[in-house]
Amino acid sequence: MRLGVLGGTFDPPHFAHLIMAECARDQLGLDRVLWVVSSEPPHKQGQAVSPIEHRLHMVEMVLADNPAFELSRVDIDRPGPHYTVDMLSLLADQYLGSELFFLLGSDSLCHLPDWREPARLIRQATLVVMERAAVECDMAKLDSSIPGLHDNVIFGTAPLIDISASDIRSRVAGGRTIRYLLPANVETYIHTQGLYQIISG
Repeated sequence: MRLGVLGGTFDPPHFAHLIMAECARDQLGLDRVLWVVSSEPPHKQGQAVSPIEHRLHMVEMVLADNPAFELSRVDIDRPGPHYTVDMLSLLADQYLGSELFFLLGSDSLCHLPDWREPARLIRQATLVVMERAAVECDMAKLDSSIPGLHDNVIFGTAPLIDISASDIRSRVAGGRTIRYLLPANVETYIHTQGLYQIISG
């Protein structure tokens, strides 16, 4: 089975996440895309993150109408901190014989040398890099830092829609509209639950 893996805090999940996942599924012929909700993301320690139950519920709502999308609890049902390299190892054991494709934006690729054990990470999964607006990485420099990276990266294409979770949170805190930035049921949930009334990091 060809499995896509999309990790994140999803605070909240929005249309850019959905477009990225669906374009990767289509272009690579993925059987399924696993959405891995991070419980304790190491790169956001010290920042306010919404309670996991809210983020899980919002992800469940956005995945409900796509049978190829599936929520994974691999980073929820274990103690943190949660590193991508460990998560991929657990998924490889959980889905024996499957080929893993880890989805990320080009902005994340640029910082891959700072991730935990990047050399082991690229042995566990093929990286599928979806372009982000105005972001370019020095691939020669990256390949020098992480030998073999070039042979384990696929560059995908998707509409360049500049939507971010931080902007959505800021808009809610400022009383501005978030309509058309994320599915309507998630927008309703955010407002009914009173999420993001105060700007977090």
